[in-house]
Amino acid sequence: MEKREVIALTGASGYIGNNLLQKLTGYSDVIALSRNGDSRENSDHVEWRSCDLYSLDSAEKGLEGADYAVYLVHSMMPSAKLTQAKFEDMDLILADNFARAAKKNGIKQIIYMSGIIPEDTEELSRHLESRLEVEKVLGAYGTPVTTIRAGLIVGPKGSSFPILTKLVKRLPAMLLPKWTRTKTHPIALKDVLTALKKSIGNKRLSGKSIDVGGPEVMTYKEMMIQTAEVMGRNTRTFDVPFMTVTLSRLWVSLITQSPKSIAYPLIESLKHPMVAQKENMDDEISYGRTPFKEAAKYALDEEEKEKKEQKSSKSSSSKQSGIADVRSVQRILLPEGKDADWAGDHYMNWLSKLARPFLRVEADSSRVSRFYLFGWEKPIMELSYAPDRSSSNRALYYITGGSFAEIVEGGRGRIEFRQIPDTQECIIAIHEYRPSLPWIIYRLSQAKIHIIVMYLYKRHLLNLMDKTDEHKQNGPVKRIVHMN
Repeated sequence: MEKREVIALTGASGYIGNNLLQKLTGYSDVIALSRNGDSRENSDHVEWRSCDLYSLDSAEKGLEGADYAVYLVHSMMPSAKLTQAKFEDMDLILADNFARAAKKNGIKQIIYMSGIIPEDTEELSRHLESRLEVEKVLGAYGTPVTTIRAGLIVGPKGSSFPILTKLVKRLPAMLLPKWTRTKTHPIALKDVLTALKKSIGNKRLSGKSIDVGGPEVMTYKEMMIQTAEVMGRNTRTFDVPFMTVTLSRLWVSLITQSPKSIAYPLIESLKHPMVAQKENMDDEISYGRTPFKEAAKYALDEEEKEKKEQKSSKSSSSKQSGIADVRSVQRILLPEGKDADWAGDHYMNWLSKLARPFLRVEADSSRVSRFYLFGWEKPIMELSYAPDRSSSNRALYYITGGSFAEIVEGGRGRIEFRQIPDTQECIIAIHEYRPSLPWIIYRLSQAKIHIIVMYLYKRHLLNLMDKTDEHKQNGPVKRIVHMN
């Protein structure tokens, strides 16, 4: 019997992942990756694994034994009790860990679900810029990447289409700003699933970015009208020349009750025409056949069916763990020729000088740094460098002690300095830190101080680069004067 290929599927319990899982098990074995995968039951061709992609170690273990990997991850929803980060910086960490883990495990191909990138990429929205950056990072370590780029996916869950349906349901009349006349290329969920499935193991598509779309190019206004018709509603619409994207995102968030972390980036992207470009399309997978109305009807029917099942089911939805943890991520620019390992070491020295005499930092030969407040005998924080998990482009320090940290058995509190591949940008990230201070005091003191310190460090590095540039410019002139 021929050995079945093994596919690692991220986001397997999510909107697209759960549907794709059903399609893949017919011909392959699937490693289904989810944050709470260990609580799910395995089946003949599905092995569930818990995987936290913020952890490189967890990502490496998650991809063990896989031939191919499907990346369906997006970090718009925060996963810690307190998140101090832009979604694009969190997305970058997730993608970088995944790409490193894929390289280590010898993954033959990564299939990545992204958004259509407009021809004019000079002023992309944050959402689309992030999607493009993730695509580059996924391929930065040598694993071939096939990117499937779609506009609005018409399905029962997800993000964009449910927001559209809520607007139609809740408003008897709609004032439609300019962005609702922007063209997009909706595609049915089942057509997206077919494109993803046909891309796995397809050497012809290896290393390519493929646009996909349905049979119709439409405006958001046209989609709203047709969705209203499917619902049997007679929704009146009025075009208005005002209402900026900034006002629109607030309006949409209020009407649909969608989290700002999801609604804002998506609305910001609506200024771009999201239409599949012919030169980026593939005859085998790009051309979805399901008309918009048919896809919308299916999505709405499935949504109603799921609501009825949830009402009759006694099982409760998954609850948050209740752990008072922190994730904080900031992006800095490194001086030319410097790397993440330098940034970590330099940060410890800089912080000691910045906070004198109120704070001192002591480091030993094994790069264990202890932070002491003025007059305190015990350290408030202890960071231990992890040489076996670090390299020149990633310096990792575990939080191993200190009166300001709650240290628990099996805890993975850590701070890392991670250089973005092929750039001088660097991510400084704190993960799974549990403060020992009462939560409200931590929020009002230590959390805010950390953001200020990160800002000052960013400014310090920029000033350092300015001085270096000035020295380079003035150096030759001074030598010439001296020779004369």
